[in-house]
Parts: sequence; C-alpha cells; structure tokens
Amino acid sequence: MKISFDNSFAQLPDGFYTRLHPTSVAAPKLLAFNESLSTDLGIAAATPDDIAAVFSGNEIPQGAAPLAQLYAGHQFGNYSPQLGDGRAILLGEVLAADGTRRDIQLKGSGPTPYSRMGDGRAWLGPVLREYVVSEAMHALGIPTTRALAAVATGENIWREQGALPGAVLTRIAASHLRVGSFQVFAHRAEIENLKTLTQYAIDRHYPQARGPMDLLRAVCARQADLVTRWMSVGFIHGVMNTDNSTISGETIDYGPCAFMDAFHQNRVFSSIDQQGRYAYGNQPGIIVWNMAQLATSLIQQCDDRDAAVQEATEIVHAMPQLLEDGWLTRFAAKIGIASPQAEDTKLIEDLLALMQKDGADFTNTFYALGTDQARDQFTDRAAFDLWAARWEQRIGSVDTARTVMAAANPAIIPRNHRIEEMIAAAVAGDMAPFERLMKALATPFEATDTELMRPPTAEQIVPATLCGT
Repeated sequence: MKISFDNSFAQLPDGFYTRLHPTSVAAPKLLAFNESLSTDLGIAAATPDDIAAVFSGNEIPQGAAPLAQLYAGHQFGNYSPQLGDGRAILLGEVLAADGTRRDIQLKGSGPTPYSRMGDGRAWLGPVLREYVVSEAMHALGIPTTRALAAVATGENIWREQGALPGAVLTRIAASHLRVGSFQVFAHRAEIENLKTLTQYAIDRHYPQARGPMDLLRAVCARQADLVTRWMSVGFIHGVMNTDNSTISGETIDYGPCAFMDAFHQNRVFSSIDQQGRYAYGNQPGIIVWNMAQLATSLIQQCDDRDAAVQEATEIVHAMPQLLEDGWLTRFAAKIGIASPQAEDTKLIEDLLALMQKDGADFTNTFYALGTDQARDQFTDRAAFDLWAARWEQRIGSVDTARTVMAAANPAIIPRNHRIEEMIAAAVAGDMAPFERLMKALATPFEATDTELMRPPTAEQIVPATLCGT
C-alpha cells in the first residue's frame, strides 16, 4: 500500500509525543473500508489483505512516523495532569485532494506509555459504532473525524462483559490537537513547548490568527458552531472532557454517544455520566467551560498577563451569544424559517416543550413538519394544533418553508437500537446490518429505508451506552 505521508507533528520536539510502533495482531481481517475517503486521501489501491495488514498495525507503510501524542485534560470536571493516546497511534499525515492536511490514526492498536494500566485495545462494538456514527455525522454536514477502515484482529480482549472480539479503527482527522494538548504544557509551566504548540495550531488550522488570543477566538467560534449543529440533530456526545474538545472544531471520540429518540432536554445516555454533566441540554454550557480552560492555558505564554486575561475573558464571555445565535438559526431552519427573528425563539421552545411533555420523537417530529404529518407524532394533538396555528401564521409560504426544512431535518439517524443490533450481528459474523446502515446514512435527508426511521419499541430502547475503553 502506498501512502504519500507528509508529517508535521512528528517534527515537533520529543516532549510532545512518544515514538513507537503499534502492537501486531494475530490474524487481521478487513471488515470495512471507505473507498471514497481513501481516494480523497490519495491512498493507492491495495488488496483487502494489504489494507488489513497496514490498518491493523502489522505493517508500517513507508514514510510513516508512528507516535502516541501527549495531552492532559479535565475529565468530568476533574483535572488529570497526564492522559495521552492510551490506545492509539498516529501513523502520520497526508495532504488530501482538497489540499487540507489529515491525520491517519490507528485506534485500538495496543498499549502506549499513556495507557494507564490499560491494554490499549478496542473491541469490535465501539469500533463499528464510531465508524457508523462518524460517517453519519459527515453525511449530515457536521464537522467530524472520519472512519477509513475497520479491521478485526483475530484476538479476544477482556472487558467487564468477558471475552470480546478485538478490532482496530483507522480514524482520519484534521488533527488530533485538543484543549488538553495545551493544558499539559501550561500545567507543567513548559512555556516554550506551549508557544511552539500554539504556533503549530495556528499554522495548521487558523493561519489568519495573530497570536494566542486570536487562536482562542477562532476555536471558540468553531466549537460554538459545532455544538449548535449537534443540538440541531439531537446528538449527545456523552463525554465532553477537555481532552475530547478539538482545536480544529471537529467532533471526536464517539464513545458513549447517542442520538435522542424521544426528546428531553436532560437526556443522558453515557453510562459513566452519573450526574448528567454532559446531558443534551448542558452541552452549550460545557463547551463554554471547556473554552475557558483553553483560555487559561493559552494565557500562560503571554507577556502581558493582565491584558491577556481581560481579552480572553471577553472572548469566552461572548461565546454564549454565539451559541444562542447559532441555536436560533439552526432550529428556525428546522421549522422552515430561513431568516429568524428573536421572537422565533419562543415558537421553537414551545414546540420542544410539547415534544418533551408528549415524549415525541425528535428526528421524526421535525421531519414530519415538512410532510404535514407532524400531528401524528403527538398524543396531545389539540396542544399541537394550537402551536401549529401560530407556526403557520409565522412561516407564510408553506412551499418555501418545506424547502428550508428539507435541508435541515434528516429522515434517518443512527439510532441506538439499530447500532446495537448491528454490533450483535457483526459479532456473530454478519456484516449485512452494518452495510444497510451505512447505505441509508450516506443520504440521511432521504427516506430511503423507512424501517430505519422507526423509533425503538419499549423492548428495543437502549437506556445507556458504554465508553468501550
């Protein structure tokens, strides 16, 4: 396999990472490969066995510079001074067809110095979950890391559930720089490394930025946009730690994530989020908190600390308005309003309140608004009728509203119960449900598979998702 690597992170000082190779596996077998993404990355065609050998970590392609990155992070509000890639190896970087730089990382590739007593492996379930959900997010137009390959290792790994089939995911990202990448150097008072990382992030992602505060402003804007996009499709990240907040503004680390079925502002799926810190409705506030941690780190390198504190405070304090504006724009589009006014917030919030009270399905309700069948999503139809009268008065042209809604409301999302069914089938050796999901989710705004649009029955509801570490 030929990959034209053009590595930049590996040129940074040794204190940014540890160089090491992935741990080889017993019997790599290719389960899924993203042909179109491979073409975009300029990766030459190869046989399934060759692909499996490289993306399991058994073979290191020429030009690769494998390493595990160092970072720290706040996990559920508590600072961990050293985290790092505990089960991932960055093979290197390529320049994609559009000229952008992309990381190629193996996830589940064995232990590293940052594994914290873990085995560094991943089992098949989380690998396929991330593959499906990240590609679904891409099709929805939401900035995200992407999946290039899933490879079975031919080995079992041990988790709380017992022995499980191992797998490796190949993840593609604009970079793997995180808020925690800056926190580790700020906490250690390694100011030169902090300055080097800041300039690297600027050069790679925001070349228009002039210094650390410009970088902060750019990252805040990207993250505000990202989270409002999550909210608009009912997505719950589940583990918004600072080590899972990227500098690029991409969604990363699809562990205990989920898309809501029945709408509720306080919905939590992550089995490790016992207090609901990262509930659906808390995500805007959490991203502001995370950006405040980035600000605190970036300030450490500034010569005039007082001025930097003042500027950073202004930038972070401006974020809630960015989030409110983005939320209004996206949710207004979901009800057919292309140019929202401030008073539209009340109309949207009243619909969401009806949905929460009635247990209406988030995705199907908004999709049905464009097909004149939204009333069927409610048991309290009289209450919906009262809201609909106000809505119809506001939108004016129904045809124009339908066009706006069609671009904002997906028909198909990767529902929890379908993902769990897909994983169970894959463990048994049947990849057909995976292929079915991938086909339908490639065009999420089209009702191509109506069975996948159905919410779970009471017996199918998945109450919690696991991290999979």
